[in-house]
This record gives sequence, C-alpha cells and structure tokens, in this order.
Amino acid sequence: MRPTLTFLLLLSLFLLPCLMSAKSSSYTYNVATLGARPNGKTDSTNAFIKAWILACGSSGRPTIHVPWGRFMVRKAVTFSGSRCKNKGVNFDIKGTLLAPSDFHVLGNSETWFMFEDVVGVTISGGVLDGQGSSLWACKRAGKGGCPDGVTNLGFTNSMNIVIRGLTSLNSQLYHIVVNGCKNVKIQGVTVSASGTSPNTDGIHVQLSTGVTIVNTNIHTGDDCISIGAGTTNMWMENINCGPGHGISIGSLGKDGNEPGVQNITVTTAKFTGTENGVRIKSWGRPSNGFVRNVLFQRITMVNAQNPIIIDQNYCPAGRCPRQVSGVSISGVRYEDIHGSSATPVAIKFDCSSKHHCTDIKLENVMLTYNKRPASSTCSNVGGSTYGLVRPSCL
Repeated sequence: MRPTLTFLLLLSLFLLPCLMSAKSSSYTYNVATLGARPNGKTDSTNAFIKAWILACGSSGRPTIHVPWGRFMVRKAVTFSGSRCKNKGVNFDIKGTLLAPSDFHVLGNSETWFMFEDVVGVTISGGVLDGQGSSLWACKRAGKGGCPDGVTNLGFTNSMNIVIRGLTSLNSQLYHIVVNGCKNVKIQGVTVSASGTSPNTDGIHVQLSTGVTIVNTNIHTGDDCISIGAGTTNMWMENINCGPGHGISIGSLGKDGNEPGVQNITVTTAKFTGTENGVRIKSWGRPSNGFVRNVLFQRITMVNAQNPIIIDQNYCPAGRCPRQVSGVSISGVRYEDIHGSSATPVAIKFDCSSKHHCTDIKLENVMLTYNKRPASSTCSNVGGSTYGLVRPSCL
C-alpha cells in the first residue's frame, strides 16, 4: 500500500522539529569566517566576541571553532553567561591564540580570556600564548612602573566546566584561575613558562568546590597549583611539577575572616627541581581560617628544596606581619612519599603557637639529602608516624 499524501504531510510535520533540533545542536561557528585571520598580526578580538554572541543565541550545544594558525587577540575578552540562553558551548581550538608582546596593551585588564557566570562550557585543545617575557623582565629589573599583568584564562561564578588538552604558555601572571566555581575538570593540560617568571602560578583555585585536575604537566616560575581560601572537595592526580614552587595550600590568613580549606587530595605526583614539594602556608596574623582533611599520597621528590613543609610564618620579600597565625591546621596525611631533597631539612613543620597543627600523620615516607639521611624540624605540631618514616621529628 502506498502512503497517502496526508500521511506523508503528517509525517513531515512530525519529523521537522526533530530535524531542526539535530541541526541546531551541531551549529559550528568558525572564527575565521567571522573575521579572524591566522597570520599572527591581525587583531581577531571581534571575531571571538561575535562567535560567543551567536553561540549564546543558538539552541542545542554549539561549537566555537578556532582552526589551525596563529590568531592575535589584542584585547581582554569576557564571555558572559548572564544573558546567554545556551547552557553548553564547546570551544574547539586547533590553533594558537597570541596576546600582544607589549604588556602595556593589555595593561591592568586582569584576565585575557575571562568566563563569567557560564554553565557547561568545554575548552578542548589549542594554545594560549600570553607572551609575558617582557613583563617578567620589567618586574625583575625592580625599577617599578610595571602593571600586575593579566591571567591567560579565568573562570568565575561558573559550573560544569571542562578544560582538556589545552596548553598555556608564558602567561604574564597566573595561567589558569578558577574562582567561585562548582564542578570543574582540568585534564591533560600543559602549563609552560620560565622558572624565573614571577607570579606565574600554573593553576589557582579559590572559593570553589568539586575541582579535579588530572594528567597535567606544569613548568612555571611560581606555584604549580595554588589552593586558596574557600576551596573544598578538590582532587589532583598524576601531576608533574617542575620548575616551580610546588603544590601549595595558601597562602592563607590574608584576611581575618576567610573561609577554610578542606577535603583536598594530591595523589600520584612528581616534583622535579622545585622550590617546594607539598606545602601549606599561612601569614602570621589573626584569622579564623582553617585547613582540614588533606591527603598527600604516592609522591616522588627529585631534588625538591622543601619536599614537605607547613609554614605558618609565611613572609615573602620581608613583609612580615610578625604576629601569630590564627589558621588552624588538622588532619593532614602524608603517605608513600619518596625521593630526594635539595636541602638538608626535608620535612619542616613550623606551626602556629596559638593553634598547633594537630593530627598530622606520616606513613611510609623516605627522603634523603645527597644520598644520605635528611633531617626534619617540628614546632608546635602533634601527630604520629606509621611504617618506615625517615626523617621524622613527630
């Protein structure tokens, strides 16, 4: 029996919404067709802004595509989700995005690529090159007149974010910042800058929960990963760090009233030639902050200067409050940590005289200095050891 014309018409009316939905879910906005030029010279800022507006106005899950090539982005860009009806935009980046080499151009813009109030954004692949070497030189010269610099990539007040396969090069300031976010996964990311580049933290997380960082390589001039106040339920696994200042919780105690840090895990990590390994640091001043339930596990140290350190008298550049830290630290476990220290003191616990560090546990820790036993120092700390632990002052 042949289908009737009426049946075919009804069938087409039924399938049309499905076909439209399938089409809308696969919208791709290529920045090259919106004015971006892959020559490394022409400013492509407006093309990224147009692509975001189009993606936000579409339904489904659109993709913003950056093809191969070098795209100059001379202005700081903010991708705002407050007026974005779409709750899932993919950035598929093949090429390299270049910041201006003259640091005066971006000035004090704070963040080069900023995402605010977004939901479900995924960034896949690509290179962000902050070209920060001239600003680093300005800061190292010590003559003043240098702006703070801009962070390569930032997310604030956002949720369900994925960053995978991205490379961040030579950021003027921090490379990636996660602030006030929920459910963020950073996977297979590479961060690279000179070991002498100032304030170029690899990944900084604060006031956020549910952040996961896995399979990531970080080589920079400051903390590989820094964990600020208000961070909870954070997982870091398979991290390679060096050069850099290690993985740091803090610095805390900047403010008298700040949220605490808890439920932090670092597992399977390697620190090579770093200034620190795993560190907790707070300023010596009153604060109601705290650190609780932290696990550092399965870690290899290769000539790290301070493999294990708690410093509650943190005082960079001689700007010391010279008071007593109010940050309380408890429930920190160090398990299966091995390798070499570049200094004689491999473990240093310098805790607050008002709020002693409590429930500190060392289990199967073996650290050496020049192929000989290293030493340790303890101040205002209480805890216990399990298995073979060398050195230990607990």
